[in-house]
Amino acid sequence: MAELPGTVDLNADLGEEVTDDAALLAVVTSANVACGYHAGSADIMRTVCAEAARRGVAVGAQVSYADREGFGRRRTDVAAEVLREQVADQVGVLGAIAVSEGTAVRYLKPHGALYHRAIEDEVQAGAVLAGSGDLPVLGMPGALLRLATGAGREVWHEGFPDRGYDGTGRLLPRDRPGAVLDDVRAVSAQALALAPLVDSLCLHGDAPGAVAHASAVRRALEAAGWSLRPVGAPDILGT
Repeated sequence: MAELPGTVDLNADLGEEVTDDAALLAVVTSANVACGYHAGSADIMRTVCAEAARRGVAVGAQVSYADREGFGRRRTDVAAEVLREQVADQVGVLGAIAVSEGTAVRYLKPHGALYHRAIEDEVQAGAVLAGSGDLPVLGMPGALLRLATGAGREVWHEGFPDRGYDGTGRLLPRDRPGAVLDDVRAVSAQALALAPLVDSLCLHGDAPGAVAHASAVRRALEAAGWSLRPVGAPDILGT
């Protein structure tokens, strides 16, 4: 976990065809790139990876259920062996594109319904891990990070400045009051509160005002003495 003050990562979901990817890449330090199953395309992945490489932003595979219609946010029941192959396909496609654009996939982060399912469901979490090689895993405490740690994989914990939490430390469902924070001051305040507790802070790229939120959060963190750098930065920088 980050120390206070110290270094922290700022990540966002990119390549989803709903935000200004270039503007977000000028602010964040890590990019969770949609791999085509809930959003995105090979051309979009290529554009995001090229800009990420130019700016020194780490690229992560944002894998999801095959659910473009529901933006990957609908609960989906997929057999473990099928999910494993779907994850492997997504990581493989993005990985090849990233290398062609002068970078590499540095970590794995599930998206939407798969993200939350893998927190609770060890079978689904195991399939995600089986399909993603030895990539470090970014997420919230639960089955996925626990199994990844047990397998000797690096794990990074993240928090969400733009989302509401329940009393157990989980995110409120999106249909609950207070689930999504849209006031930039509230988002920035929550980022400062979360920074000492996590390795990375996530701003949703599909949220209205995503660029403004990310910019405000970065300014607030830096004003408070935090240094921003990608998760796994020593490896990325070759030190």
